[in-house]
Amino acid sequence: MNLLLVGCGKMGSAMLNGWLDQGIPTSDITIVEPNADAAQDFQSRLAVNTVPSVDALPSDYAPDALVLAVKPQIMDQVLPPYAKFVGQSPVFLSIAAGRTLSSFQSILGMSAAVVRAMPNTPAAIGRGITVGCPNDHVTDAQSVLCKSLLSAVGDVEWVADETLMDAVTALSGSGPAYIFLLAETMAKAGCEAGLPLELAARLARATVAGSGELLHQSLLPASTLRENVTSPGGTTAAALEVLMSDGGLSDLMTKAIGAATKRSKELAGK
Repeated sequence: MNLLLVGCGKMGSAMLNGWLDQGIPTSDITIVEPNADAAQDFQSRLAVNTVPSVDALPSDYAPDALVLAVKPQIMDQVLPPYAKFVGQSPVFLSIAAGRTLSSFQSILGMSAAVVRAMPNTPAAIGRGITVGCPNDHVTDAQSVLCKSLLSAVGDVEWVADETLMDAVTALSGSGPAYIFLLAETMAKAGCEAGLPLELAARLARATVAGSGELLHQSLLPASTLRENVTSPGGTTAAALEVLMSDGGLSDLMTKAIGAATKRSKELAGK
């Protein structure tokens, strides 16, 4: 397999490390990285072949998959030279937020096989979740290949309806920020209740992380886990009465994800 990784920032690096951990040979991977220092690091530390641009690839190079891990704002400038590979029938796998399938086909050509994917930042520790959406030219074998590449950094789900990707971005793509904010606000509230700042921060951090791991390992739905820790008339019930009241956490989260969905559509030009 010839695997071409275009851009190797935080998410690209996370995927690269996941591929190497999966056992993909370094000889199968080529990175296009214009930053000389970063390229030298990949070559010396990981022994992965790196080129500064697509023009530096061998003339007979034929990729099976091109993973596009550059910022969405520069995709229009980066992508055009890669259109020359479309005739070799590779799959283009994009992890650029907000970039639609049609935006790639407008540059690469209507026959290009493209998968639009939305990972999230826990991919950095192999605990992310990614949702992929293929266009009509992606074959079953290419879908399997893309799922394998994406599963290197966590779980993978698929949707056939691209319009769902805006809500996916709002829920899971932006979702880690909501959890980090939860830890921040819990620590701040602990301080307001009289705890020292450092202790409140440690308690909030460990509580959020531990509860997330319990949710990850448990087969029970989140609602059941919540009920299991809530004694009638107890301290947890008193707090949940506030959080679950009108205008509470449920309403705020609905509004927040709605706002993020709306912004995702705006960024995609919808």
